[in-house]
Amino acid sequence: MTDNNQQFASDNYSGICPEAWAAMEKANHGHERAYGEDQWTERAAEYFRQLFETDCEVFFAFNGTAANSLALASLCQSYHSVICSETAHVETDECGAPEFFSNGSKLLTAASTHGKLTPQSIREVALKRQDIHYPKPRVVTLTQATEVGTVYRPDELKAISATCKDLGLNLHMDGARFSNACSFLGCTPAELTWKSGVDVLCFGGTKNGMAVGEAILFFNRSLAEDFDYRCKQAGQLASKMRFLSAPWVGLLEGDAWLRHAAHANHCAQLLASLVKGLPGVELMFPVEANGVFLQMPEAALDALRGKGWRFYTFIGSGGARFMCSWDTQEARVRELAADIRSILGT
Repeated sequence: MTDNNQQFASDNYSGICPEAWAAMEKANHGHERAYGEDQWTERAAEYFRQLFETDCEVFFAFNGTAANSLALASLCQSYHSVICSETAHVETDECGAPEFFSNGSKLLTAASTHGKLTPQSIREVALKRQDIHYPKPRVVTLTQATEVGTVYRPDELKAISATCKDLGLNLHMDGARFSNACSFLGCTPAELTWKSGVDVLCFGGTKNGMAVGEAILFFNRSLAEDFDYRCKQAGQLASKMRFLSAPWVGLLEGDAWLRHAAHANHCAQLLASLVKGLPGVELMFPVEANGVFLQMPEAALDALRGKGWRFYTFIGSGGARFMCSWDTQEARVRELAADIRSILGT
């Protein structure tokens, strides 16, 4: 028996995973100190330090836009610039929030291959102009996994980090789907962050089973100076912070964060395998996380919508994105694949 409400437009469609829900329920007993002074926030921060094998600074925000924008603002002055992929979420989907919170730091887009920046593309943008009339490059931001579902390998991250160090740039990672990258590569969180030269990570919880909440981890602790004040000023200091941090305890203490990501990745691989080779269907990008990007005739996409399926088509004519979640049911994946086959007459 499948849940016919399950869709593939976004992993934000999913509900709260049982581990996060149970932790919130446990946190809902008695009184706790406010504004992050509670035991749950302390426990969550300590779990992050254990998971990442380092004494990082940990902060919590309500959503990814705030986490990314405040993190980037902490790395920049208003006359600086941030180098990102032309497909980066900070460039295309955050309504100017990085510029707003940094008081004007400019985003400079660099060419990417399958959504990934390269040392060469970073260097080209950073060295394009070095005169005082141009915003000075200060930060590179990567998305892991990328907006097109691909994943940076540790050697790619190390090469980018070396380029950043050579150019005097800090390295920020938008990890809205960081869990999915860890699962796909079988790497530890440390190997995909500070051990590869990442200075700051925004670790996504919302897309991996939480109601709300992202964690900002500063591996370079000196960059976190006064970040708590930034959070407060931006309306990101929750008065009842335990309800932002407790779900992280639920996700981290038994590795649910990794199990849920692995399941979402598996469902994406299943969908890709079920439609592989169908006439009129092409994979637009390698399936390395929980997203499947398919090129299909517009008529077929319209027919899919007619059958009640929801998906995004922001990636160009005939391109459709299908996202799997922590709770995606395999039977629902098979229903989608069967409808695609039926529409294409195979």
